[in-house]
Amino acid sequence: MSAQAIDMSVDAKDNRWRRGFWSVWATQFQESFSDLAYRWLVLSFVTQMAVDAESAREYLKAFAGLLFAAPFVLFSPTGGFLADRFSKRSVILGTKFAEVLVMGVALAGLAMGSLPIMLLALFLRGIQSSCYSPSKFGMLPEILPERLLSWGNGVIELGSFMAIIGGTVAGTTLYSKFSDQLGYAGLILFAVTLVGVAVASTLPHVPAAATTKPLRINPFAELSEELKSIRKDRTLFLAVLGVTYFFMLATLLQLAVNDYGLSVLNVGTDRTGYLVAAIGIGIGLGSLAAGYLSAKRSNMD
Repeated sequence: MSAQAIDMSVDAKDNRWRRGFWSVWATQFQESFSDLAYRWLVLSFVTQMAVDAESAREYLKAFAGLLFAAPFVLFSPTGGFLADRFSKRSVILGTKFAEVLVMGVALAGLAMGSLPIMLLALFLRGIQSSCYSPSKFGMLPEILPERLLSWGNGVIELGSFMAIIGGTVAGTTLYSKFSDQLGYAGLILFAVTLVGVAVASTLPHVPAAATTKPLRINPFAELSEELKSIRKDRTLFLAVLGVTYFFMLATLLQLAVNDYGLSVLNVGTDRTGYLVAAIGIGIGLGSLAAGYLSAKRSNMD
């Protein structure tokens, strides 16, 4: 084979991973954007509800946050099973179609101003996201050259936090603009979901990793087993603890800043969204820097 033919083959491979990677990036961007936009739209609705007792409003906000977070504990093992048992592209597409149904429920709740339906959609959205995430992370090693994995993770995280920033601002702004007609906000978010489905359809085809892997119904048994496995690797265990601690602080800080903007500064839901977004900017830039620094370290090793 001539040197020119070899170069053309290498270029073709580069184009394949580039197309696949940026499809993953765009799909993840839409997922995070829609998650945060809907979550902050609901939280803004709860915050501005005419509830007599301030404590009741706070309990409702905490309950809404729990409804979104609980599925990640309960259904992430199921998402991991799906990512191994089936093609990750198929799983992502399946979860994106499920997102269309969930956002249809959300649209109905917003149009009717029904908090129970909004909260139901928030819970379903958490289930959909928890089943989606493992396939997104698991696809990167299958489409990226090993030397680019750290870079790819950093860019994905940067995109995720860019989406978090945008989603936070969008959710609070949508509530501010359409507080009397939330159905319009729901239509906008539903349209964004349809765009996400179209983008996900461009993902590359990848084979299933473990077609014979059994499904474990009990998520806590699966979680316990994975924790035992992680503890055997001290570096991995410390990394998981660090990430868990970091996201716990980030979540608490976001909620605290939201209350500070509304209750102390009295700047309204839209401008409070800017305050929360500032947190995401720092996290996103840090993620990108970490990706580049760890990539250089890997190359040195």
